[in-house]
Amino acid sequence: MKCYTQVYVMNSMEAVETYCRAFGAEVTFEVKNDAQTAYEHCELSVNNEGILAVAEASESYDVSVIHRLKWQTMTFNAFELGSADAVKKAFDVLREGGIVIDEIHELPWSKCCATVIDRYGVCWWVGI
Repeated sequence: MKCYTQVYVMNSMEAVETYCRAFGAEVTFEVKNDAQTAYEHCELSVNNEGILAVAEASESYDVSVIHRLKWQTMTFNAFELGSADAVKKAFDVLREGGIVIDEIHELPWSKCCATVIDRYGVCWWVGI
């Protein structure tokens, strides 16, 4: 069995570009809407391993409320990124237009990690 998560966001095509930059991911499967302006379903992989699916949210929501409240309904743990540089790169990309919950720091279980809610309202914990 394989299991990875799908997020529903506004501006799904932009979100996919962001996640590809943050994690060095590539699009391995995509279905766009008729206008070719949004993803109905898009799968992202790193090293041929599926990590995330993305689709356009059916209704708009106010991401500023999520940022203001630092609302975390779910956090995606992107770990074993390999190096502090990889964590910093992912963190820097994901924080663009987002809100930082925890700056890069050390924990007993991770020498380098951070938490950020990205501009699409998705919360990420990134670490090595």
